[in-house]
Amino acid sequence: MRRVLITGGAGFLGTHVASALARRDDVELVVAADVRDAPARDGVVNALLDVTDAAAVAPLLRAHRIDTVVHLAAIVNPGRDVDREYRVDVIGSANVLAACVETGVRRIVVSSSGAAYGYHPDNPAWIDESTPLRGNDAFPYARHKRLVEEMLSDCRSEHPGLEQVVFRIGTILGPTVRNQITALWDGRRILGIAGSDSPFVFVWVDDVATAMVRAATDGPAGVFNVAGDGRLTVPQIAARLGKRQLVVPAWALDAALRLGRMLRLTEHGPEKVPFLRWRPVLSNRRLIEDFGFTPTRTSAEAFEEYLATHPSVSRRRE
Repeated sequence: MRRVLITGGAGFLGTHVASALARRDDVELVVAADVRDAPARDGVVNALLDVTDAAAVAPLLRAHRIDTVVHLAAIVNPGRDVDREYRVDVIGSANVLAACVETGVRRIVVSSSGAAYGYHPDNPAWIDESTPLRGNDAFPYARHKRLVEEMLSDCRSEHPGLEQVVFRIGTILGPTVRNQITALWDGRRILGIAGSDSPFVFVWVDDVATAMVRAATDGPAGVFNVAGDGRLTVPQIAARLGKRQLVVPAWALDAALRLGRMLRLTEHGPEKVPFLRWRPVLSNRRLIEDFGFTPTRTSAEAFEEYLATHPSVSRRRE
């Protein structure tokens, strides 16, 4: 019987994971911890927790006799507050890891990202878990994910008694998702960079939650990419949406973003050019063969389900 605490338990992914864990017969307790109040849910205990407060994590783990932690607390859309993103993602992860070691937690499940591999022109066509982590220093989100993974690697060597499941997740889609990636599809035209198809791998939120539940209960430890089968390029996405592409040279987009940030017209800067141009395309082979979980939706099917729940995005009428 597992006693599980979820950081970021009131967030988009955390609410799905908490509800799914609460339905398991082999889970005795689910604590959803967050800086925000959450609505009452059957089988879930809500708790207030700021992971940036180093003194707060261990007492909460002890109070509920937690043996498994699902660490989801993160900042996905930091805007201009990069310092806050660093505090939550990096310092917060260090605090959670230290508290797990201190209190004798048996297993930690961490939501990392394909961004930890980085956005580089020499990325392989399909990235597996043996690919070096090179999260770009110029792109804070990718850099922070790389730093957290380096921390996790050190912890695996120094504290082998704490089992780890680390998920490097592709682009998560769901019925309420709105972020910097989905914003790319909202306009009349779809932005493309000359000479790059910028492929995406997608995964539906329910599949991520199911993988998280397996990781917190009866799944094997290890590091796994999480994505649906296949990929979708920007031209394919534009065609499916019935929208034209706006294709610009990389140098022109770089210059426009530099000027826009200087004039405070946009929070995005030139670091977004590699983000759009050289996306890491995740292979899910180890997730299926070694972890024992096959996503129910391919990348294309996850995109279709996103469109079904966001009908205003597409100009095409079915």
